[in-house]
Amino acid sequence: MKTVGDKLEPFKVTGVKPGFSQHEENGVSAFEDITESSFPGKWKVVYFYPKDFTFVCPTEIVGFNDLTDQFDKRDAILMGGSSDNEHVKLAWRRENADLAKLAHFQFADTSGALIDQLGIRERNEGVALRATFIIDPDNVIQHVSVNTLDVGRNPKEILRILDALQTEELCPCGREPGGETL
Repeated sequence: MKTVGDKLEPFKVTGVKPGFSQHEENGVSAFEDITESSFPGKWKVVYFYPKDFTFVCPTEIVGFNDLTDQFDKRDAILMGGSSDNEHVKLAWRRENADLAKLAHFQFADTSGALIDQLGIRERNEGVALRATFIIDPDNVIQHVSVNTLDVGRNPKEILRILDALQTEELCPCGREPGGETL
């Protein structure tokens, strides 16, 4: 598994743009390629979930989505994905009102190449584990957390960690955004 200090290698996934629930809206495609070179100069918070149309996954996606403006304030691109394709993601957005107009990217790693590069494929099910990576503007991984398939993560904790990383200071246990550094 890739870990803190490792550089993100070249990859390409299909992104589903924020705000879209149809393949095309007003003549604009809902899809765009996302690579390691996308979003230059930005922090990236990349989270993986096992499958679309499941039960725990939408709770996490909505939790992250509720904090999109906070990630934006920290100059971080938020994106979540699985190995399900981009068309499934749009269908899920149409089916689940909470996902209808997401404010952040979803992505489809249909080949599983990024999942495998990062070493987060669940051995028995063959899907991505619930993994989160915080990647700095130089594409160096600064944080990794991984949960089993059955346990959702806490998006507020990911935001707290991003905030601490961006201070470039020593941060004590439980430090909240804007809190004291050492």
